[in-house]
Amino acid sequence: MATISKGANLPIQATAVRVELSWTGGAGVPDVDASALLLRDDGKVSGDDDFVFFNQPQHPSGAVRHVGKSGTTDVIEVDLGNVPTQVDRVVLAASADGGTFGAVPNLRLNVSDLAGGTQLVEFPMTATDETAFVTGELYRRAGQWKFRAVGQGYSSGLAGLATEYGISVDDAPPPAPIQQSAPQPTDPGFVPPPPPPGFVPPPFPGQLPTGTAPQPMPQPLPQQPPPPQALGAAPVSLIKGGRVSLVKSGSPLVTVMMGLGWDPARGRGNIDLDASVLAFDGSGNPLATVWFVNKGEWNGALRHMGDNVTGQGEGDDEQIYVDLDRLPSEVANLVFTITSYRKQKFTEVRNAFCRLVDTSTGNELVRYNLSEAQPTTGVVMAVLRRTGGNNWEMRAIGEFADGRTVQDLLAPATKAATSS
Repeated sequence: MATISKGANLPIQATAVRVELSWTGGAGVPDVDASALLLRDDGKVSGDDDFVFFNQPQHPSGAVRHVGKSGTTDVIEVDLGNVPTQVDRVVLAASADGGTFGAVPNLRLNVSDLAGGTQLVEFPMTATDETAFVTGELYRRAGQWKFRAVGQGYSSGLAGLATEYGISVDDAPPPAPIQQSAPQPTDPGFVPPPPPPGFVPPPFPGQLPTGTAPQPMPQPLPQQPPPPQALGAAPVSLIKGGRVSLVKSGSPLVTVMMGLGWDPARGRGNIDLDASVLAFDGSGNPLATVWFVNKGEWNGALRHMGDNVTGQGEGDDEQIYVDLDRLPSEVANLVFTITSYRKQKFTEVRNAFCRLVDTSTGNELVRYNLSEAQPTTGVVMAVLRRTGGNNWEMRAIGEFADGRTVQDLLAPATKAATSS
């Protein structure tokens, strides 16, 4: 086995390889995830399917697979003989969750022959403040596959690395359709619409009987939302649009956990959905997004506890912790969403829910069960809204929309954040 340094390269004498990214764990060491990108000769992917990672573990060609993590080792397998001809190189990457690669000791990449297990190359790496890393790359030269030790870091995380190679992880929502105004009397060729059957024009004010004044039309009273429910000894069950005040025994809650879960519909296989949260200020401007690409903000005051790729099992599938007391004062709304990166529809899902838990006691406080399903790939589940100071309330939303990631649901999430 050859041990090489940054920038070195060597031929790969194998038709398929196993690439192991390993490190030494311990207190304060960030979690590390391996990934791969299949690039054309222009250095870009052909589409989002060319990004292989924990949430999309296999390329459509089957040539690149994210096998999975075992302890402090994460594995990518590459069948070099079946890599599509338009792919010029396979970039091997990594991301650090909860810190930088400078805090990850003994980071190294090992490449071995997948068929016989023979170790081909080892590349030890060092880093500083990077949160994403290109560890190495497999590339073609004159029909021969070679490995290059790269060791280049990015401080912008997995999202910044993926965007560098053409992955759309932060798509802006499409513009709203232009509303056509009704024809105006001053428009050329304007023809007034015919009156409805039985219409009798009202008399002019001068034709009213003497002493009779026109009566003002009654104005409908503005509809006020029902007051929020109060927390009690038993969990509050919300329906769509329902609200509950997050004050218990006269004191506002400090730390809570939003658990989101789902199951495959009967006869369906694994359902890979993703729970996320968007933070907004009081004017509806987005402040931060916590999801599988960015698992924490504000020194852990808002943090995602990891991805579930099956939907199998009881209880929460994914959890998001919120330290309400440590959130910046400009955070006014937290909107929780569920999306399907693999474009599975919510008609393939049953028992979707979200629940709020008091982390100081472990007791469930609020539950909202999604009572319907629509053939979309996303849903805005609920919002936590600041009602003043450190007081918050939860509202059940249940609005369906299409989106592979939380970024695609920015428009409906903003609507949920700004609606009363």
